[in-house]
Amino acid sequence: MKFFKLSVATLALAAATNSFAQDYPKHAITLVVPYTAGGPTDVVARSLGAELGKILNQPVVVENKTGAGGTIAPTYVSTSKPDGYTFLIHHNGMATATALYDNLKYDPVNGFEHVGEVVDVPMTLLGRSDLEPNTFAEFVEYAKQNADKINLANAGIGAVSQLCGSMLQHALGLEFTTVPYQGAGPAMSALIAKQVDVLCDQTTGTIPQIEGKTVKLYGVTTLNRIQKLPNAPTLDEQGLKGFEVKVWHGIYAPKGTPKEVITTFNSALKQAVKTEAFQNKMAELGAEVVSEDRISPESHKAWLEKEIAKWTPVLKAAGMKVN
Repeated sequence: MKFFKLSVATLALAAATNSFAQDYPKHAITLVVPYTAGGPTDVVARSLGAELGKILNQPVVVENKTGAGGTIAPTYVSTSKPDGYTFLIHHNGMATATALYDNLKYDPVNGFEHVGEVVDVPMTLLGRSDLEPNTFAEFVEYAKQNADKINLANAGIGAVSQLCGSMLQHALGLEFTTVPYQGAGPAMSALIAKQVDVLCDQTTGTIPQIEGKTVKLYGVTTLNRIQKLPNAPTLDEQGLKGFEVKVWHGIYAPKGTPKEVITTFNSALKQAVKTEAFQNKMAELGAEVVSEDRISPESHKAWLEKEIAKWTPVLKAAGMKVN
């Protein structure tokens, strides 16, 4: 009798779950972004959200929860109701947070349901429009003579722009004055306004400024030249051998979100990245849509674990710590 009751309860739960999944989604979905509106990750999120909304027949609302080096948003999502209506889009910061913060309030690997990766984005090294050097070689020579006078902006502690800037200083054997901002948007605004000298950031936010000639481009941080900027040499080919920094973006849901819902959202994600509108927008911004095999919970979780293993010793060796 106990077995019969248990079986009935189990069947009832399964039926309820399947019914929920079939009806999902019933209302708007929130996609939480850890960084400021107008920044690189925000641009990807809004482009993706527009396509997801069409596929899921419900609005996908982008909400920016900024601060604390990009840890406020994942903390919020990790404690949100696991009902399929709150998701997080985050980049490499999910892999670096465990090394940067002693009191992290979420577990990037085990505290979420991983949905899949979306795009890879190259980085660009930029200077203010009136900075004296015109090429990377000239910048290196200038930096050797003026390292103490160079202000290097970034999008905040833990942002990929900070990691890129730190790697650049290490590769050159120089130390600049770093100036953190609350997001990539404000950092870029400061560069355009000539309040800082140098910035390393994602093409999703820098290409419009490069094309508008409001900043100087010294190179891209991938090992190969990128299609959107075919005449821009890589830092690797300009002497910084092996220098490579690119940004990946993944989607996460609160732990315990029903598997059926994750499957539904993952299916929509795979369709969204294939749409002409999203593909064109990402190409316009120099971003690369990942292959379908990387848009899966299992693949992205494995990738995240690999990235944590990669960045943790690097950050510890550099003495980068927030608390």
